[in-house]
Amino acid sequence: MDIKVEINKLKKEKNAVVLAHCYQPVEIDEVADFVGDSLYLSKMASTTNADIIIFAGVHFMAQSAKLLNPEKKVLLPNMNSGCYMADMINVNQLREFKKEFPNIPVVCYINSTAEVKAESDICCTSSNAIQVVESLGVPEVLFVPDTYLGKWVEHKLGNIKVHTYNGFCPTHLRIRTEDIEDARKKYPDAIILTHPECNKDVCELSDFVGSTKEIMDYAVSSKSKQFVVATEKGVVDRLNRDSILNDWGKEFILIKENITCQNMKCNSLEDIYNSLIYEQHEVNVDTKVFYDAKKCVEKMFDALKIGCLK
Repeated sequence: MDIKVEINKLKKEKNAVVLAHCYQPVEIDEVADFVGDSLYLSKMASTTNADIIIFAGVHFMAQSAKLLNPEKKVLLPNMNSGCYMADMINVNQLREFKKEFPNIPVVCYINSTAEVKAESDICCTSSNAIQVVESLGVPEVLFVPDTYLGKWVEHKLGNIKVHTYNGFCPTHLRIRTEDIEDARKKYPDAIILTHPECNKDVCELSDFVGSTKEIMDYAVSSKSKQFVVATEKGVVDRLNRDSILNDWGKEFILIKENITCQNMKCNSLEDIYNSLIYEQHEVNVDTKVFYDAKKCVEKMFDALKIGCLK
């Protein structure tokens, strides 16, 4: 059995789409209808006419797709694909954090559960965190759960105090300043591209800091031929594949070994096939939090004026 052929056949039969995050195993792209970062996939989830959404990503992403498509069936290929960062904060912890800083709006990174979103004021992704925070027009915000992205936003804006919760991405935190320094020595002509989930010192030593999509866009448009990439391995895999396919003549080097999110790598082609054929691992959102969580995500789109959501 050619599993890719079978998946594509099932997609047509069941009017299903596959959304795949850039950190997924690269072979999943061959059956995906949309591949991208959290913001792009959120936009695609809000506009699809499919009856079934297969989200090749992690649990919070599938939850977000369900918030935007309450009438559709959302399936997560492998239920083990969680997110360490999202698990670092729950509703009670967020409420305690809010008590420390009363009457300050909460900006919630999309890497969070629906329950945490429901307790927040507005959602953001790494692509739009700066714009979302700025759109509130306030001197202070609370930012959960990623302290590093929050502090990067504060650094970039300069005039807004960002109080951050002490959450983080374990994968990006493995990237240290000495890794950047070593890369400079080993690849002196390379451009270093870094995700803002890395710590502030790593970001400041890099040539460009941006979201997954911003890193990939920069790499594609740049005239440089060699890049060191300080983010999850899936980004490097895709850039090197595209460089060969499109004859860019560019080389993309992962900052160090083992910069891999094991949760993101949980999903496989077999998982996608099984989720489709059996329509298993459906993701739903508790009705008690659904409305407020959906409103949190919708406010992000409203702030950025990115179309209408259902």
